[in-house]
Amino acid sequence: MNAPGSILDQLSGTAVAVIGDVMLDHFLIGRVDRISPEAPVPVVRFEREEFRLGGAANVAANVRALDGEPLLVGCVGLDDAADRLRAVLRDRGIGDTSLVVDDTRPTTRKVRVVTNRNQQVARVDYEDETELAGAMARAMHAAASHVAATARAVVLSDYRKGVVTPGVIAAVVAAAGGRPVIVDPKVPDAARYTGATVLTPNHHEAELMTGTRIQTADDARAAARALHAATQANILITWGERGMWLFDASGPSAIDLHIPATAREVADVTGAGDTVVATLALALAVGASLGDAARLANDAAGIVVGRFGAATVGRDELRRAL
Repeated sequence: MNAPGSILDQLSGTAVAVIGDVMLDHFLIGRVDRISPEAPVPVVRFEREEFRLGGAANVAANVRALDGEPLLVGCVGLDDAADRLRAVLRDRGIGDTSLVVDDTRPTTRKVRVVTNRNQQVARVDYEDETELAGAMARAMHAAASHVAATARAVVLSDYRKGVVTPGVIAAVVAAAGGRPVIVDPKVPDAARYTGATVLTPNHHEAELMTGTRIQTADDARAAARALHAATQANILITWGERGMWLFDASGPSAIDLHIPATAREVADVTGAGDTVVATLALALAVGASLGDAARLANDAAGIVVGRFGAATVGRDELRRAL
């Protein structure tokens, strides 16, 4: 077992390819002091707006916060949201040159109307969920294969927005050449992700994939083993306040392991899965065992759920928390 501190010491500059559905999180923040006379809804008096990275872009931000080197591949439109997304990426030190531009679809943007007490009033989504095809699909395959071949680990961040297609999954697995491929899945068809090293569904996604309920440790064990049987991947089920369930088949004998949650206070679970896969990928990239990498990812997630919106945790901050 590697000490968490020794794993963190090795992360600086480690290249991780992050391929998937990039998003822009747009927050409209204001004060509520009355109900509209037109309908029973609050009137939000605008005070400010914020732009944050979401989806695969937030995974890349988490890799960067841990001093890794994210190689981001995704798809954006030819619109103002793409310009804003690129600006936020540059501010975070993340390259945008491998983003494929499709002028027929919008950049995925989630507009949240939020009170200054972090209470969400409404959300408006701008998106196109159709899978990339034709020239756009070929461009995505080429970009994804290139970064997968050069990185020490790969994350496929699938939010079902049309980027992580079966063709992209196959191309990435082939280009990775045996290096770790971690998938944050959203599609109920688990077999779609065959070839991945680790799948990291949350327990709701694992329930959909297996057609079962996960309420007990025995349920989690059975679901993880069923997902492994369908994909041959190791399985890390994120389980909210229950922590995580790991089925590790990477060694000479399979291991079932419950990892208790470490969060002291939960403010918002948005983006916690992004933190998990980013931390897991970096740890595996520097040679950590899957068990040690999962424990470190669990600790990182325990920090970010105490913050509002998609968030990141820095390497030194995580070290202090450990």
